[in-house]
Amino acid sequence: MESITNARRSVNSNVDFLPLEGTDYIELYVGNAKQAAHYYRTAFGYQPLAYSGPETGDKNKVSYVLRQQKITLMLTTALHEKNTIADHVYRHGDGIKVIALRVDDATKSWTETTSRGGKSSIPPTEFSDKDGKVIISGIHTYGEVEHLFIERKNYDGVFLPGFRKWETPDFKNEETGLLHVDHCVGNVNWNQMNPWVKFYEDVMGFRNILSFDDKDISTEYSALMSKVMSNGNGYVKFPINEPAEGKKKSQVEEYLEFYNGEGVQHVALASNNIIHTVSELQKRGVEFLRVPAVYYEELLDRVGEIDESLEPLKELGILVDRDDEGYLLQIFTKPVQDRPTMFFEIIQRKGAKSFGKGNFKALFEAIEREQELRGNL
Repeated sequence: MESITNARRSVNSNVDFLPLEGTDYIELYVGNAKQAAHYYRTAFGYQPLAYSGPETGDKNKVSYVLRQQKITLMLTTALHEKNTIADHVYRHGDGIKVIALRVDDATKSWTETTSRGGKSSIPPTEFSDKDGKVIISGIHTYGEVEHLFIERKNYDGVFLPGFRKWETPDFKNEETGLLHVDHCVGNVNWNQMNPWVKFYEDVMGFRNILSFDDKDISTEYSALMSKVMSNGNGYVKFPINEPAEGKKKSQVEEYLEFYNGEGVQHVALASNNIIHTVSELQKRGVEFLRVPAVYYEELLDRVGEIDESLEPLKELGILVDRDDEGYLLQIFTKPVQDRPTMFFEIIQRKGAKSFGKGNFKALFEAIEREQELRGNL
């Protein structure tokens, strides 16, 4: 069984963990934030939270902020050409630009990470309004992704200074049972996984808690390698994927080609009732990858007794895997934009702390079937 307990520890044990309180928000640069916000509300059940744009004094961009339980998404669109947001969307399509991490001290977090070799994206900067102040700092990571450190202990506003409350009283939508961000997966280029593992070890004090090579994650045609990085309290986990040699193009290679570089491949969102959550998402038009029905014929022999009935799992296409500490249930959406790049995972943990190694082959064969339909395998 896959085990976290006996996972390899970082050789860089002298580096202190960066104290992180969890994911504060995830910001996507998108082509049309108004329409993207409607999609995430209607399809995924996010609720309106905050807005920034010309009406709040920002003449260059518009941002809509949505929340569901502890998950916060910011969707940002440029209002003019020839700026970093518009350029990002032109190169990558809709994609994640910022993974913001909540900290107690954004100045200390920036000082620690930049002194260890992190490249600053924003020095500690105070933003304030009538509701208090927020201190934000940040560093660059793979591709054009940034980690922002958000210190909001002295702020009581709706989101951040410069935002106003966003309400739509005539449109009500129900949540779907999504709770918090479980992990965010990055795709990096050939031979770049280990350098970025070292970055997270040296700069942020993360540890490599799990490693998968091309024997673990492979099919007849393609393969990839992955290492899972985690902060000290386990609240923030970043698996990092790179391509491996195979007969045909891997999913990571397809992503890198269409995203035009490295970036966030998917975000895993936790639920405590995955059957309910996936049923709701499917009703609202979210499309999921499906594995062949034969997957379920030997499922219970492989994973042992589970609490759920097998029939709804089979009907919805939910996968199950077990490690030494329990089991998990998971399913993956198809890409949520026309480019075959970013998607979402829905995950429910019943004690398991792993990532579904037993499902890799079936899952990646399902991804390959989609690649073949697109002519990209």
